[in-house]
Amino acid sequence: MNVLGIETSCDETAVAVVADGGPPIIRANLVQSQSAEHAPYGGVVPEIAARSHLDHLQRLIGQALDAAGFGFDDLDGIAAASGPGLIGGLIVGTMAAKGIAWAAKKPFVAVNHLEAHALTARLTDEVAFPYLLLLVSGGHSQLLVCESIGTYRQLGTTLDDAAGEAFDKSAKLLGLAQPGGPAIEAAARSGDPRRFPLPRPMVGRGGCDFSFSGLKTAIRERVAAAPRDAQTVADLAAAVELAICNALVDRTARAAHRFRERHPDGTALVAAGGVAANARLRRRLAAIADDAGLRFVAPAPALCTDNGAMIAWAGIERLRLGLSDPLDVPVRPRWPLDPDAYTAKKPR
Repeated sequence: MNVLGIETSCDETAVAVVADGGPPIIRANLVQSQSAEHAPYGGVVPEIAARSHLDHLQRLIGQALDAAGFGFDDLDGIAAASGPGLIGGLIVGTMAAKGIAWAAKKPFVAVNHLEAHALTARLTDEVAFPYLLLLVSGGHSQLLVCESIGTYRQLGTTLDDAAGEAFDKSAKLLGLAQPGGPAIEAAARSGDPRRFPLPRPMVGRGGCDFSFSGLKTAIRERVAAAPRDAQTVADLAAAVELAICNALVDRTARAAHRFRERHPDGTALVAAGGVAANARLRRRLAAIADDAGLRFVAPAPALCTDNGAMIAWAGIERLRLGLSDPLDVPVRPRWPLDPDAYTAKKPR
């Protein structure tokens, strides 16, 4: 089975071809970053993102097919991220995928971007259900039990801001590049995290929820009162990285305990999303998994950030089960993995 995957939910235009006839093979995986286009504004501008997707998508589709050695007739399905995300970008990618599916007479799969992150570990490491997932990115911080394709149970979520947003805002305050996660991680290597004490939100509390808004406020206050020499920036970056990682690790440890109680047949702790590329976080999560008797799996950093391969693979997973979508299916800017889960506005 060969599937073309298109990802345009935020500020990366990504196209991939994944083949599954035994061990899955990523035959092409292209990503066009928009970082330079958004840099002057200090964050992603939805209109600019959508127009950039329009500018680059057709070329990337052609290049991905050429790299895979395929034509449209060689494909068994077309998959696109149809939510959640920025509606303009979702429309660009989903309409392109629908057009190809209609013209080539192939099934179309509307992929939940979050489910694609959740299933990437099955592409790279053949992880069996059920498994515990820490999904951390610029827009999401969640702990979920992945029970099967389409069935996810939320154990915890952020009550305000996501971990990736805390990284991005901190990097902006420190004058570092975007996206903030990699920039903070690089600067932190030469920093002392003990110089600037920061709060660890929610650490030690019951449940598995996250909160990062108070940490962002504390970081802003520390930055405003500190000098701006290179060592101070490094020390602040190290403090930020450690505080965010400590919060994520504490919540994940609680979730792992709950997961093992409820799912003694559970197989793994999986980390996914852009923040999961952080090396410090990976080391800490590996220790948690070991303590809980779980296998720790984190895809390669390039497959943690937004990419087309994860969309193509999610398409394969659904097509295997005979699942596809009509060409009039809408995009969904909001699309929770667990529709029955609580949110900050809908308490347990």
